[in-house]
Amino acid sequence: MDKTKTTHFGYEKVAEDTKKQRVSQVFDSVAGRYDVMNDVMSFGIHRLWKWLTIQHCHIKAGQTVLDVATGTGDLSARLARQVGSAGQVIATDINASMLGQGRHRLINQGIIGNISYIQADAETLPFHDNTFDCITIAFGLRNVTHKEVALSTFHRILKPGGRLMILEFSKTRVPVLSEIYDFYSFNVLPRLGKIITNDSDSYRYLAESIRMHPDQQTLRAMMQEAGFENCDYHNFSTGIVALHHGYKL
Repeated sequence: MDKTKTTHFGYEKVAEDTKKQRVSQVFDSVAGRYDVMNDVMSFGIHRLWKWLTIQHCHIKAGQTVLDVATGTGDLSARLARQVGSAGQVIATDINASMLGQGRHRLINQGIIGNISYIQADAETLPFHDNTFDCITIAFGLRNVTHKEVALSTFHRILKPGGRLMILEFSKTRVPVLSEIYDFYSFNVLPRLGKIITNDSDSYRYLAESIRMHPDQQTLRAMMQEAGFENCDYHNFSTGIVALHHGYKL
């Protein structure tokens, strides 16, 4: 990797070869209280966004599904129930702390047998071509350094007819709400992070990383560039979050 190349870590410009380490430090710091913080900072609405994502996946029993950046396993748990005993879910995350939290949580829920866990980078997923019926990634793509590489990798390992589902923070089109959201993100959110996880900096990075993430139309174009067809998106909560989908034909 060219050490002279830079990328964004929130609003900060950093050397490309240091971003993954910086992101890893963020999630190592918050892993233990990640679920509590998600409920508090989204007022529980993240559960609805994830439920809607699963409804749009149209998973069938017996299918093979990959959940990238699984975190503490919210989507993986739902996907494992849908594929059933004849199917398989593979949960991956680049961060060992988050992956461990997710595995422990799902085992406690009795979800075993049809799910496995692999620590892996979204840009270099260790799977054969044409492996998965569906790939999901929720609130993880904005942390990936080379998003276009990850999207191309997703396309490679999907089966023909398979679909990619990306749930991610995006851009609201309501000006007044955008101002309120910005105030909340940069003034309230870091304070909540300090109280709940004893880490305000990680949640300041969260707010900044959302602003640096491609908007709805840009991400759709990136998916098309990676080879996906019939790409579109659904805005949730006026576009604060968007669910993008595309197919490998």
